[in-house]
Amino acid sequence: MNETAKSNWFQAIADSIRREPLAALLIATIIATFIYFFGVLPLFIRGIFISGTCSVFAWAWQAWNPGANQEHSKLVPLIFLGLLFYHRREIASGDKSGDKRGLFFVATGLVLFILSARCLQPRLALGAIPFLIYGAVFYVWGPKVARIILFPCAFLIFLIPFGSVEQATFKLQFVITSVIGFLSKLIGLRIDAIGTTLNASDGRFNFMIAEGCSGIRSLTAMAMLTAIYVHVTQDVLWKKIIIFAFSIVFAIAGNIGRLFGVVLFAKFIDPKLAAGIYHDYSGWIFFPVALLAMFGFSKLINLRVGKSKTVAPITQTVSTP
Repeated sequence: MNETAKSNWFQAIADSIRREPLAALLIATIIATFIYFFGVLPLFIRGIFISGTCSVFAWAWQAWNPGANQEHSKLVPLIFLGLLFYHRREIASGDKSGDKRGLFFVATGLVLFILSARCLQPRLALGAIPFLIYGAVFYVWGPKVARIILFPCAFLIFLIPFGSVEQATFKLQFVITSVIGFLSKLIGLRIDAIGTTLNASDGRFNFMIAEGCSGIRSLTAMAMLTAIYVHVTQDVLWKKIIIFAFSIVFAIAGNIGRLFGVVLFAKFIDPKLAAGIYHDYSGWIFFPVALLAMFGFSKLINLRVGKSKTVAPITQTVSTP
């Protein structure tokens, strides 16, 4: 950005503040309050092995780690800002008349934050962020601008580290184990699927489908990427819903394929290599395949059958003598 553009940008902000000083003061107050309660106020325990308390953002940053299978959530704030930049012209040209109905969403966010402080559950505080931002914009700039930023605000739900909730992956572990056991029997491999373990009948290997192997990491990553993709490329709601739903199916199928590959690798090549190198790096193969399947499905669902050309009737003029 050159000096002229910078000066014009600052001048536009200064003019806006002079025109609407109360709105500018309200926005500044909202931002300052948001930073204090989410970034400064120590409300939550840092962790089991770490003493002391921390703010919502500090807790979230330590929760977004490989162990929680959701380190990609660190990118969510940047993607949120990128989506706002993507819609910048629509936001700038939209009608900016405030609406008191936005206070309902603000109140919802405040209730979630108060509950999070009372229950010491920081995930509720992270869930309050979309409501607070959306409600503040609705109140200050009205429903038209709020409608534009609805998806970017909803995307902030990916800030919540769902991957660290063991109950969210428990049933998925059983499903994957059962499917791999079925596939193994289908091709004649003698493998016993018991609970979340896969045992070779000859004792060659014994694998357990752990929480990280449930596919929750690839599931949330696929959901994030697909949500952005359908928002940018699709303009019909039912197409967005179907593509998003099938992307989850593709992510689960890709993870099953990866883990079934581990079983095959262990059976026919080497169990140690299967549990080590192959297990650690096979995701770099199967996740892109799941992404390509999602892209292919979106192309398929947008195929248009060519319209049959209507041939205009030929009129013959007969001249009479």
